[in-house]
Amino acid sequence: MIATIPTATLTGVDGRPVTVEVHVSNGLPGFSIVGLPDASCRESRDRVRSALLSSGQGWPMKRVTVNLAPTSLRKGGSGLDLPIAVGLLVANGDLDAEHVEGMAFLGELGLDGSLRRVAGMVPMVEAIAAPIVVVPATSAEEAGLVGRHEVRSTSSLSSLLGALRGSGPWDAAVTTPSSVASVTADPDLADVRGQRLGRWALEIAAAGNHHLLFVGPPGSGKTMLARRLPGLLPDLDRDEALAATRVHSAAGQPLPPGGLIRRPPFRAPHHNASSVSLLGGGTSAMRPGEISLAHNGVLFIDELGEMAASTLDGLRQPLEEGLIRVARARATVAFPARFLLVAAMNPCPCGDGGPPGTCRCSEPARQRYGRRLSGPLLDRFDLRLTVDRPDVADLLGGQPGESSEVVAQRVLGARARATARGVRANADLPGPGLEATVRLQAAAARVLEYKLRVGSLSARGLHRVQRVARTIADLADAPDVTEDHVCAALELRIGLEALEGVA
Repeated sequence: MIATIPTATLTGVDGRPVTVEVHVSNGLPGFSIVGLPDASCRESRDRVRSALLSSGQGWPMKRVTVNLAPTSLRKGGSGLDLPIAVGLLVANGDLDAEHVEGMAFLGELGLDGSLRRVAGMVPMVEAIAAPIVVVPATSAEEAGLVGRHEVRSTSSLSSLLGALRGSGPWDAAVTTPSSVASVTADPDLADVRGQRLGRWALEIAAAGNHHLLFVGPPGSGKTMLARRLPGLLPDLDRDEALAATRVHSAAGQPLPPGGLIRRPPFRAPHHNASSVSLLGGGTSAMRPGEISLAHNGVLFIDELGEMAASTLDGLRQPLEEGLIRVARARATVAFPARFLLVAAMNPCPCGDGGPPGTCRCSEPARQRYGRRLSGPLLDRFDLRLTVDRPDVADLLGGQPGESSEVVAQRVLGARARATARGVRANADLPGPGLEATVRLQAAAARVLEYKLRVGSLSARGLHRVQRVARTIADLADAPDVTEDHVCAALELRIGLEALEGVA
């Protein structure tokens, strides 16, 4: 007898529909799985056998063949355990086929028959066409985020069989500590003393989604400023939240209470992170990297000058396109990677970056340090400024600045004006037609023309300055971009004298 059970597998951050076909026939007892399974799929034979025996079910002493269709797609993960077990019971006649009509199954089996959650529940449920999806009780909340299916859950194989046969109820959703991320308030911008220019750049970055680079000595407040950026950003809308949740679900990351990621994610990988961990990829399993986990949020890289140059240059294409294509011998996967990049670095290896006598670095050492950041990568930072150590008076007796709540309201107003133009933020304004959107006054246009003629701006830099000037005008509620707005945008792209070759 043959049984077919719908399910799904995970490829990158996307789910792929899979049909589990189980055939039980006479012959020498054996169990084989075909259809390009990986090691975890092949090992499901032992997990399914132990789970069935622990749940009071028999193991057929016959020839069992499991086909994972389509056979051209590589399958991975332990989420196929449950559909294989259900298909085996139906094919062996221990469970009526009508009891599983219209149902898809996802979940890992423990040796005791328990059902365990698997990574990627959201994208895999999205890929399933069946109206009813059966998942472990600990994954019911996550599976329900898609909103297109009736989600049923159980905590064990024995309770599942009872519910399918009508002799027992379905389990209620259970939230476990492993699926709940701690909720902490975003740091307040009012904690930052002084740093007027740094605070202003942070507000502009949040309002226009502009990439930001801080350069300054240790203790100047670069990291403190950067970590307060998420508190200035508005909540994600439904589509953005679901896209971010899909990535975190596929990566097996803990989700917040309620399952949906409503606040922009904040990721801060170590500067020694490998290229694969930052950009994504792997061998048998293609896993999203830190830039994808920061999708629709903020990626903060501290000590930017200490990161490998090849890893840094890998950011160039995602910063332009909002996704990254990872190619391997077995598969090519496109991961979403639309993030706001904030970086901080010292002006030189010793960190002081002061005049001769205070800086302990030789001139060749300073030049080598600056060359770690390529010109094309630096050109992708809309905002680049030097952050000096705050004044003593500001540290000891200065008045606190505006709170994140006050600044966030202005950011929200600027983003609303960008939304009226058809984009999420001004950084997304397309190049074609930018002149019509960023209406420059005559004096402002002359300033940009001069910068282009002397070679201070590239064509990409011109568009970025125009977008930043538009954001500054939006924060001031100005209909046109004036000379002051353009000069302010240019002011926030200088101050990198310590980095060789930066204009």
